[in-house]
Amino acid sequence: MANKKGGSSLKSAYAVAVLRIGLGIIFLWAFFDKLFGLGFSTCRDAKTNVVSTVCSKAWLKGGSPTDGFLKFGAKGPFADFYHGLAGNKPIAWLFMAGLLLIGLALVLGIGVKIAVITGSVLLFMLWTAVLPPATNPVLDDHIIYIFALIVILTSNQNQKIGLGEWWAKKDIVKKLPILA
Repeated sequence: MANKKGGSSLKSAYAVAVLRIGLGIIFLWAFFDKLFGLGFSTCRDAKTNVVSTVCSKAWLKGGSPTDGFLKFGAKGPFADFYHGLAGNKPIAWLFMAGLLLIGLALVLGIGVKIAVITGSVLLFMLWTAVLPPATNPVLDDHIIYIFALIVILTSNQNQKIGLGEWWAKKDIVKKLPILA
């Protein structure tokens, strides 16, 4: 229950802001790891655990940010579909642009609606690429992140931390509320 000064709702708004920024950093980290090969999902030798930053798997060195996962990680009923996308340059560009733009929107607090929608679609596709999930018959982190994005979307009108209030005043956002 909120006190007279709105302390509880203010705390909730800040908690959602931290959640929004945290998820944004997850998307941005995935982008930069694939771009530069920072050694978490990209450019780490599986046998020696040695990281070779900007190795041949990094997107900057001509590697495909989708090839390894889609070729070798996709399994289940949609595996053939995802295997067919592996190494496709337009798909790689869309994937990387999605990671970057979704991450930036969430961190900055602008374009949150469209970031939630596109982020949820991307996460849902990643979930379907590995059905069934390894540790639970239905849920994995991708679905929980979608739930978190929905919480962000439904709470964004009270946004704290970020450029959301400034962004909402822009004429283009007033004309196209999906950009809020």
